[in-house]
Amino acid sequence: MKSSTLKAGLVQHAVGPDLDATRALTERGIRDAVERGAKLVLLQELHQSSYFCKVEDPSLFDLAEPIPGPGTEWLGEVAKAHSVVIVGSLFERRAAGIYHNTAVVLEADGSLAGRYRKAHIPDDPAYYEKFYFTPGDDDMRPVDTSVGRLGVLVCWDQWYPEAARLMALAGAEILLYPTAIGRSAEDPEHEQQRQQDAWETVQRGHAVANGLPVLACNRVGFEPDPSGATTGITFWGNSFACGPQGELLARAGDAPDTLVVELDLQRSERVRRMWPFLRDRRIDAYGDLLRRYRD
Repeated sequence: MKSSTLKAGLVQHAVGPDLDATRALTERGIRDAVERGAKLVLLQELHQSSYFCKVEDPSLFDLAEPIPGPGTEWLGEVAKAHSVVIVGSLFERRAAGIYHNTAVVLEADGSLAGRYRKAHIPDDPAYYEKFYFTPGDDDMRPVDTSVGRLGVLVCWDQWYPEAARLMALAGAEILLYPTAIGRSAEDPEHEQQRQQDAWETVQRGHAVANGLPVLACNRVGFEPDPSGATTGITFWGNSFACGPQGELLARAGDAPDTLVVELDLQRSERVRRMWPFLRDRRIDAYGDLLRRYRD
């Protein structure tokens, strides 16, 4: 019988160019979370490398790998060694000319339980993801694991209520967002804070609207722009967990950290009985959501 509670870990750290050193940091965080009781660990977006999308450089496609491949093999070994479900994020080479930003879910026995290819792809200064990533053609369905049905989405997806809702409608028990987001020194301090507040607020809103807990794991540290076109990105960390009414359960700061939080998996049932948003949806009135804009 599945437990009514689940301890989850979120591992945030800085990432450098040395893969072995980065993996050592990641595994140290996973081990820390497991020693504190975590049965599920969420890693940050593209956790194996520096955030390479700051520039458009064809040679950086060499970072991509197949799935299954070396990245999932390593994560599987770590998951099995620590008997923990791990949600990671990899640069996937699907075929020549088709690459994805892909979240992977490794079961506690080391097997690959599932994957999700990022659907919403940004294209902004220092976030040139459209150059690298093809939008995912998965149907936004959760991945079934030994710790529950995981609604895994990736970073820019976290701004879209439609993605969270589709996961909820498919029976997700938790929404998870591996993330790489930060601030530019070119923005005034008050604007930097507004952006960070908006990032957390919108995800807590998904928790409320769907009656689900949310886990968001973001990287930390400054990463320069090798082109010199921007001042680089300072990833703000602040990984957090909230409950199905958006209540904040835990939040990290802007330094490397491993959060461990206990989730009440029965709370969604109780909350949805009080706030039955899924029941009261007017599905007969939403046809125009399939339009780009209502002129």
